[in-house]
Amino acid sequence: MNQLTPQLILGLVAAYFLLLLLISYLTSRKADSDDFFVGGRQSPWFLVAFGMIGASLSGVTFISIPGAVGATPEFLEQLTGEASVRQNIYLSYMQMVLGYVLGYAVIALVLLPIYYKMNLTSIYTYLGNRFGVSSYKTGAAFFLVSRTAGASMRLFLVAIVLQKFVMDAFGIPLWMTVSITILLIWIYTFQGGIKTIVWTDALQTIFMVSAVVLTILALGSAMNTDLGGLIATFRESEYSKIFFFEEGWSDPNNFFKQFFAGALITIVMTGLDQDMMQKNLSCRNIGDAQKNMFTLSIILVFVNLLFLTLGGLLFIYAEQINFEFTTRTDQLYPTLALQHLSPTIGVVFILGLIAAAYSSADSALTSLTTSFCVDFLDFNKKDRSEQEKKRTRLIVHLGFSLLLFATIMFVNSLNDDSIINKLFQFAGYSYGPLLGLFTFGMFTNYQLKNKYVFWVCLAAPLLAYFLNIALTSVGVNLGFLVLALNGLLTFLGLLAISERRDLIL
Repeated sequence: MNQLTPQLILGLVAAYFLLLLLISYLTSRKADSDDFFVGGRQSPWFLVAFGMIGASLSGVTFISIPGAVGATPEFLEQLTGEASVRQNIYLSYMQMVLGYVLGYAVIALVLLPIYYKMNLTSIYTYLGNRFGVSSYKTGAAFFLVSRTAGASMRLFLVAIVLQKFVMDAFGIPLWMTVSITILLIWIYTFQGGIKTIVWTDALQTIFMVSAVVLTILALGSAMNTDLGGLIATFRESEYSKIFFFEEGWSDPNNFFKQFFAGALITIVMTGLDQDMMQKNLSCRNIGDAQKNMFTLSIILVFVNLLFLTLGGLLFIYAEQINFEFTTRTDQLYPTLALQHLSPTIGVVFILGLIAAAYSSADSALTSLTTSFCVDFLDFNKKDRSEQEKKRTRLIVHLGFSLLLFATIMFVNSLNDDSIINKLFQFAGYSYGPLLGLFTFGMFTNYQLKNKYVFWVCLAAPLLAYFLNIALTSVGVNLGFLVLALNGLLTFLGLLAISERRDLIL
């Protein structure tokens, strides 16, 4: 039986953060605002690509992807917001991952050339150059709302795991767990920003991937087989099925639905997201940034396959030891790692979980600070001294830290999993207006009546949300493609308030 104690776990977490603080100290000395925002545009592309693996796979993903392999219909509905027509989803998530590859190609070949040509720090500056101030502020505001909500809920879900297995043993309340966590993130990011994060993300990716690999090897040992036998066991199991064509469009696991949804999600939630693009903009030039994107897309395929393979093996092992779990299959990995496998696996799981959670949280906090400073406080004005910029930046960084804390505690006060899951889903709707704005800007020659832009961008996700509910009630399941509906409604709304003008770009 696992002898991993809360005291040992707490010591490991403390040691991990000390390592992050050391990296922060080494990378942030003499860092200025340019280093904070875009790493002085000197980040090695291969380091950015490797580190973005950790940022792309959040703490929720670290727990949920393995559990989704054997997910029940109840869990799938909780995950996607729609009822499932089959008992399990197996490796169907890989269909979406394959769509990611197409999405990253679009980012590399279409979006990055625009961002680098305009020498952007915040990608939403593009909207200002294309349409004007109102569209610019609207796009940036939607990013701030969506990233604050998303980052808060991801941190909240991971904090619950730490609370259950560690902090409760010391009588530490959740509010203190959350506040300590956010404080530590603030400490190692407030000075160096992106210049620090490209290095800490790379370290955290190592911990994440190592945790998965070591857990797979530990499962082989627990099932008395070698790696070859483990692979054979998995391939012969029902969990290894990837492609789903049989059920048609009504199936949430349908290949075409998931493939194109994966491509669209990547374009919007990476290519139109300041958090993810800020690391790319820290590369030395457009060529390096494109190499980063293509390399990342390939590595992500193998890393996601690794996570899903782990999920299948966890379910196989659970069946062998007659382990019973609830419909919350996303708790399978932490429960087996911390209570049924060796203490070593418990250690690597905790480190992997912490790495996954904070590799997304630290970059989210930095990107929120960057967007607010550049998009709303006009940091690009040349009349600001570096000392003034630093002082303002620190205040904004602290402000967003407090906002994350307040949002997490609000979510906790709801005490209702169904509401929390709906909030998580709805946070994604705010990317639809960004998709509509950028698409309209790049593929039309029209200008906008700016005073109406905000209202169009507010109405589109609300309308998409209720249309999706109506379509689902008659058996038409859009799944993740509701993002495309959201973007289309925004595009049509913008077209309705547009006027033909000669463009000066």
